[in-house]
Amino acid sequence: MNKNYEEMHPCFSSDAVKKFGRVHLPVAPECNIQCNYCSRDYDCVNESRPGVTSTLMKPEEASYYYATLRSENEWLTVAGIAGPGDALANADKTMETFRLIKEETPDVVFCVSTNGLRLPEYVDELHSLGLRHLTVTMNAVDPEIGAQIYSWVRYNGVTYRGKEAAELLMNNQIEGIRRAAELGLSVKVNSIILPGVNDEHIKEVAALASELGATYQNCLPLIPVESTPFEHLPKPDHALVKKIRTESEKFLPQMLHCGRCRSDAVGKIGQKTSEEILQFQKYVTRKNKETGNKRYAVATHEGLLVNQHLGEARKFHIYEFEAEGLKEVEQRTAPRSGSGESRWKMLAELLSDCEAVFVSTCGELPKKVLSENGVRLHQVQGLIDDILETYESGKSIERFAKKRSGCGSGCSGQSVGCM
Repeated sequence: MNKNYEEMHPCFSSDAVKKFGRVHLPVAPECNIQCNYCSRDYDCVNESRPGVTSTLMKPEEASYYYATLRSENEWLTVAGIAGPGDALANADKTMETFRLIKEETPDVVFCVSTNGLRLPEYVDELHSLGLRHLTVTMNAVDPEIGAQIYSWVRYNGVTYRGKEAAELLMNNQIEGIRRAAELGLSVKVNSIILPGVNDEHIKEVAALASELGATYQNCLPLIPVESTPFEHLPKPDHALVKKIRTESEKFLPQMLHCGRCRSDAVGKIGQKTSEEILQFQKYVTRKNKETGNKRYAVATHEGLLVNQHLGEARKFHIYEFEAEGLKEVEQRTAPRSGSGESRWKMLAELLSDCEAVFVSTCGELPKKVLSENGVRLHQVQGLIDDILETYESGKSIERFAKKRSGCGSGCSGQSVGCM
């Protein structure tokens, strides 16, 4: 392993923390496992945890974004992909992003964070692209314990659950880490401390990972996230974290300076992303005039149906038609409720690049304000794919129109955003 690469990566060297920074490129929205502690929210700017990003990028956008930032900040040596889903569940996007960046910046340091399910398939290709640093989230090496942590694992079109799912994931992690070590990659194992679930088991993860050739371990305390099965678990206190790290350190050196980075983190570890960079992210992902693709905004509860009231929508799902069909490209947080007409003006600005906006219902005031600001609003209900494909083809969407009129007793909201 090239020692220079090690010295340039702040997540793998405590000496590099103050010297070098990283750029996480959010090109990987899909995930192939469901952890019971994880909720991926693409657009939550106030949270600093894995799985969170303010935007999604295409590979060409990510390449341009990194090249521009690197030209202005030579210390941004690392280009990493860490979600907001899994880098290798989106292997085509991950590989294309690295290829494009490598053409522009040959001395870049690549980094990937993955759950390891598809690692055996792609580790050789990653290595050939120049990857030298790999992070694998490994929370258990006992399928009985893993079955408590993972809700499901999806592999080759089949969904597995329980012990079978955990065993499949664990076996692929083992094979992938072993092969990565053989190739000379520096492998960091992330282990989430889950009190009462795996807190007595993490030292066994460290022991096996060390045998496989891993280089470091990062024992991370759980961040309880609302609406997840593990939201009730307590956040590990300092004493428990210290105990686990001390036990695990007998097998692997511990990373102690982790910043719990978002999937769109930029800069040095612990450094807050500047407003200027956040605005640049938005610019990069909204260059519709260059791509020629129309964008559509949808208010949806679960990402399948247009079924959410405009005033209830906390975020809008943004779709484009690409060569392979309709794709969700990002999610955008709606302005806060309670600010009256100004809220709808801000929403109009937020969605100004969208060809049309689709909601189940809305009040008269937002409809008026959005229309006056050039936003085409449609009140419909049904499958997102059906509605957008019909609209894109130029056909009438009348059959999807909402049958009842406006707001009223049938509205589940409190009208605070519509008045």
